[in-house]
Amino acid sequence: VQLQASGGGLVEAGGSLRLSCAASGRTLSSYVMGWFRQAPGKEREFVAAISRRGVSTDYADSVKGRFTISRDNAKNTVYLQMNRLKPEDTAVYSCAASDDIHYYGSGYYRVSDRYDYWGQGTQVTVSS
Repeated sequence: VQLQASGGGLVEAGGSLRLSCAASGRTLSSYVMGWFRQAPGKEREFVAAISRRGVSTDYADSVKGRFTISRDNAKNTVYLQMNRLKPEDTAVYSCAASDDIHYYGSGYYRVSDRYDYWGQGTQVTVSS
């Protein structure tokens, strides 16, 4: 599967953005999906994950209550709605797909090694 993230940009603190991750080559419903981000000089960090049918989700504490992950398997797309953005949310955001048939619960997909495919990232910059 090939993944392509889009929707990044420059936004003021308190604003919103919606990222999209479009899949091609295989149906998206085959994968657990996640979003990660990496700021300059920092390690890549988990943002959110969603099970194959969208029933279960998991969020990093830093984004819980502000970000929402969702998916539309009919459109082969996963979304990350980001509200009340903060300057510390500035990073390159990437989507990833895991081949796991079962969803192993919250916490399991916070590790980047759980994922088998990665897309190119999209830059999100939040000004203060």
